[in-house]
Amino acid sequence: METIFSAKAWATVWQYRGTFLNGFFNTLQSAVVGLIIALVIGFALGLMATSGKRPLQVFARIYVEFFQNTPLILQVCFLYYALAYSGIKIRVVVIGFISLGLYTGAYVGEVVRAGITSIPFGQFDAARSQGFGYFDTMRLVILPQTIKIILPPLVNQMINLIKNTSCLYIIGGADLIATTYNFVTGESTGGAYGPAYLVGGMMFFCVCYPLSMMAGRWERRLKERDRVTVTPAETDDAKEATA
Repeated sequence: METIFSAKAWATVWQYRGTFLNGFFNTLQSAVVGLIIALVIGFALGLMATSGKRPLQVFARIYVEFFQNTPLILQVCFLYYALAYSGIKIRVVVIGFISLGLYTGAYVGEVVRAGITSIPFGQFDAARSQGFGYFDTMRLVILPQTIKIILPPLVNQMINLIKNTSCLYIIGGADLIATTYNFVTGESTGGAYGPAYLVGGMMFFCVCYPLSMMAGRWERRLKERDRVTVTPAETDDAKEATA
């Protein structure tokens, strides 16, 4: 605890600020690539879950339940050692991308599924009556309406993904947490625990907090928009009932 107030410890952290920035950018890189993989998987799962095809729905459900109900750190270790023992050589950073994408994809899939099912079923019937197939219905009618609904929870999943990059340190990744741990245990830099972990925490905070505020603002705007569009209709109904 005393290292927090140690000028020498803070000076050491400042001297190696490039190391922390490098770990920070590696974390952002892992988060961005992992998010792209998660979005692809998530939208695929969401479409499977709402396709009406039993085999696809079962596959999507099994995938979601498995990845949501097992720890990410266990999945990272399993993928790392499974590939190593099978003789497949993949860089640690790529294993990190894949692990984050597979795990977060399960949560994105549930967000997409919930967004699609929130659209009134009459929209599907109207699209079918116009001769649209399933994919055209999704692409032209349902998904454009779904995007605005799922954006806030998608941003929340992005925040969770950024924080989950901390699990990659277990396989020797170059993320911010791994960089911080190597710093505080290094021969020439060891001992500056307080300042190092505070700096690491603040870097996470500077990314996650603005995203959290943005998600909250979007959600409030959507609720206000819903109130504005729903309230007049309810008022008219009430007037007709009293008349």
